[in-house]
Amino acid sequence: MNIDDQELSLITLVAKQYYYEGKTQDEISQSQNLSRTKIGRMLRQARDLGLVTIRINLSPVEFFNLEQELKSRFGIRRALIAVDHEDEDLQRAAVAQLVSDNLTDILADGMAVAVGMGRNLGAVTAHLGSQKPRNCTFVSSIGGSLRAGEGLNSDHIARRFAAAFNGRSETLYAPAHVDDPKLRELLLKDETVQQTLNRARRADVALIGIGDFSETSYLVKMGWYTALEVARARMNGTVADVSGYDFLDIDGRPSAPELQHRVIGLSHDDFRRIPNVIAVASERNKALSLLGSLRSGIIGTLATSAANVRSIIEIDEQTKAGAAGLKSRAS
Repeated sequence: MNIDDQELSLITLVAKQYYYEGKTQDEISQSQNLSRTKIGRMLRQARDLGLVTIRINLSPVEFFNLEQELKSRFGIRRALIAVDHEDEDLQRAAVAQLVSDNLTDILADGMAVAVGMGRNLGAVTAHLGSQKPRNCTFVSSIGGSLRAGEGLNSDHIARRFAAAFNGRSETLYAPAHVDDPKLRELLLKDETVQQTLNRARRADVALIGIGDFSETSYLVKMGWYTALEVARARMNGTVADVSGYDFLDIDGRPSAPELQHRVIGLSHDDFRRIPNVIAVASERNKALSLLGSLRSGIIGTLATSAANVRSIIEIDEQTKAGAAGLKSRAS
């Protein structure tokens, strides 16, 4: 199938409008000035080219059962479970849409939302659409980083949330990461930094990303930690980072103390006091990280894929069985 770049772009646009925006073939035909037959052919081409993958994943009952299982095991209030996609961008978009819908339901006038950083949180803002105005404040819960760019920085993400809900945003005027813990302590004593962090600590809702803290993670790419530091931490049991702020082992306990005290933002204990912490993670390699985060008790709402949820439950069952076996042999 010989298709030039211009035609491929048009096929992609038509597929997005049909499958994601819910437009009919007639509506797309009129907006693109193409025949309905041509639109139908493009949609078939999108499937043939692998741009669109149609899968029957789960029934509503199965989604409900997975959510109930997570609630029972970890005491969370909600699980936002997206259908599985092979394509990472499509998976991120599916999870982001669920988080967007959830925020539309739960945000009310006067609420404050602490906003973390990362691609998954940035993706949520792209799916907010037209929102009813709310008198909400979106507060950066971590400083900024030049290497992160607009897509990942908490400040830019908070501004986009505020624009969508016609609310306000508040920037944390400090770097997200410093190499010298003494410099961090000085910055934390700054009155402006303290005021913003205190507002974030009093938030009604927090949005955070969960990282797998691997040698290829964004924390390494941004230069916050070296691959060697990450490798050593993983060898010592670290499986997750909470938006780069804190590190956890598989049991949800604080880990990698040697890497603490570099980030200017909310801590693990701060999140524990926020009524509803929404953790967003779409990538397939996050199951172990999400399990540690769920066991920590800080998560109120988990947003991820069905594949991750299945893996979380399976690993939780296996590790509990293993621990029970060790205890039995010891007695």
